[in-house]
Amino acid sequence: MVREYRTIEEVAGPLMLVKQVEGVKYDELGEIELPTGEIRRCRVLEVDGRNVLVQLFESSAGLNLAKSKVRFLGHGAELAVSEDMLGRVFNGMGEPIDNGANIIPEKVLDINGSPINPAARYYPSEFIQTGISTIDGLNTLVRGQKLPIFSGSGLPHANLAAQIARQAKVRGKDEKFAVVFAAVGITFEEADFFISDFRKTGAIDRTVLFMNLASDPAIERITTPRMALTAAEYLAFDCDMHVLVIITDMTNYAEALREISAARKEVPGRAGYPGYLYTDLASMYERAGRKMGSEGSITLIPILSMPEDDKTHPIPDLTGYITEGQIILSRELYRKGYLPPVDVLPSLSRLKDKGIGKGKTREDHAGVMNQLFSSYARGKEAKELMIVLGEAALTPIDRLYAKFSDAFEEKYINQGFYENRSIEQTLDLGWELLSILPKSEMKRIKPEYVKKYWPAK
Repeated sequence: MVREYRTIEEVAGPLMLVKQVEGVKYDELGEIELPTGEIRRCRVLEVDGRNVLVQLFESSAGLNLAKSKVRFLGHGAELAVSEDMLGRVFNGMGEPIDNGANIIPEKVLDINGSPINPAARYYPSEFIQTGISTIDGLNTLVRGQKLPIFSGSGLPHANLAAQIARQAKVRGKDEKFAVVFAAVGITFEEADFFISDFRKTGAIDRTVLFMNLASDPAIERITTPRMALTAAEYLAFDCDMHVLVIITDMTNYAEALREISAARKEVPGRAGYPGYLYTDLASMYERAGRKMGSEGSITLIPILSMPEDDKTHPIPDLTGYITEGQIILSRELYRKGYLPPVDVLPSLSRLKDKGIGKGKTREDHAGVMNQLFSSYARGKEAKELMIVLGEAALTPIDRLYAKFSDAFEEKYINQGFYENRSIEQTLDLGWELLSILPKSEMKRIKPEYVKKYWPAK
């Protein structure tokens, strides 16, 4: 039996103190019934004996303390899951917002999930093709990996996220592939862009969308990524699908966490974020992976915009510790008009070596990747020297490297948001660009591969 209380003591902003309650637990959901019959939702933030502090999901405006009733539901936030979720759009609380019917659930799951036992994890080793050369060719994504994208204010990470969601697939196998897309604290225009883009391209049929708008309450921003990961866990481990989870923007999530922490008067940590930010982020990121006894997997791409393009800011800094690399977007490349503006030199996928080679991508992949990295880095150095000393001071080979650097940015990095390149096209393009340089410079590729793949002119 659900008990009701009329013991609301005070309301301060989004927080409300309720006294003389029994059997209420941390993180439990509650409902506030106003005298008009309107229902508002809340969540328990703190329990002190028989007093509880709750956070309101909606505004506290018009709340009559004496006449409103509070009841606690006996459970935390939950998500009703079913394969019918594919092709549907939900809000940050898991409620349909696409005018479709309610989901008839196969299960109702706690959104906090349960961590994967490290001993039961498979090591990620299978290539996922995103169709984007800078990722597939140089910073390869593998199934079960956590690979964040570090962006900056005004950079087109939303377009990149939509492109990955549209194009990503596991090659060579007829296996079920799904995308769970969570948008956290975005504007209405961005939400409309994602929904209409997925519908227009047909990607919506294999996608579950969770949309949390900037105008929605901060507490819902905390819930949205967990809703998405719960849906992904069901599709991966109950339905044996390969699930790619894309969450944008984790910075909005962390800001909401800081806002709630400040409201609770917790002692702030670095830059005002709560001291448990690392643990909180890890509790979500570590839900990705592959586990024994299941054919499915969860691959996670969290996207975050770095405040002031600062990689040492707490959010990208802590994310980098938990995840296996990072893709970094470049403001300089964006100004040149190169899309997607992926800065390949500081970007890194720590598991790229595990997902490439014969039987996975192509035998020459590792060598071509290393040679492209090396040649592009040397070409950038040559261009810097050219600025200082002038082109006449460069050796003929340095001029070729500078030429390679320009061509690499123009053809390899710059592919637009609607070109889907197979890994073979990406590797062939790499060979085409390397042929700007003499064969004798191919020091990172096995001679037999140079002989086999060197383009005929």
